[in-house]
Amino acid sequence: MKTTLEITAEPLPRDLAFLGERLTAFNDGDVGASDRKPLVVFVRDNAGEIVAGISGYTAWGWLYVQWLWVDESFRGRRIAAGMLDAAEREALARGCHGAWIDTFSPTAARVYERQGYRPFGTLPDFPPGRHRIFLQKRLA
Repeated sequence: MKTTLEITAEPLPRDLAFLGERLTAFNDGDVGASDRKPLVVFVRDNAGEIVAGISGYTAWGWLYVQWLWVDESFRGRRIAAGMLDAAEREALARGCHGAWIDTFSPTAARVYERQGYRPFGTLPDFPPGRHRIFLQKRLA
């Protein structure tokens, strides 16, 4: 059977969904169902506007924080810490035993370390001139 290699920066949503479904089926058969569920925490101001948020998911007993953002005018108020605490409590309620996050911001890495996260790896020059830092925390 002949195959064709395709490279695209604009994949069709149905093609991405197909890929995700196939990988999920493989992983479920290999290591068991992930029980993957989105986990999002928002902080809103008095007008209801989002001023901070976390987006990630829980799977295989771990919380992964993919995005964490705090509006500049709200930084320095421990909002990130409060969101992480809330996300970790929810992850514990879902049966998670650990959490991980990554960043290339030295300032963010210090915030995460104050929250009990510990580095477990780095990727140099990602982006150039910085290191992407991977951190983890055991949840209790």
